[in-house]
Amino acid sequence: MSSPTPPPPAPADPDPQLPEAFHYTPDEEKYVLQADALRHRQLRSALLYGSSRYWRRRQQVWPAVIGGLILTALICGVIALIGAFGRQQEVNEERGFGTLRQQMVQEPASEAPPPPEGP
Repeated sequence: MSSPTPPPPAPADPDPQLPEAFHYTPDEEKYVLQADALRHRQLRSALLYGSSRYWRRRQQVWPAVIGGLILTALICGVIALIGAFGRQQEVNEERGFGTLRQQMVQEPASEAPPPPEGP
């Protein structure tokens, strides 16, 4: 009966001239799959967060955009309000409401007795 011969042990350093990257690696498929998964995660995060290296420190743009839109809307509203007020004043003058008010303000001042003269 012959016993099975054990495989020869792998030498500690097969060829000292080869770089370490080319030496035999056990479970190499597992490392290749892990590297592929890492590459996919990096690409996905680059698409989500841009090419910035420090995406956590990146300033947020959306609050500034929303603030700018609100400020623009307020300015447009004020301009429209001033224009509408001016047009309403013109309409009031055309209808005679402006002159009526001016007459009412001027008449009580003219009917008031003159101030007493001093000694």
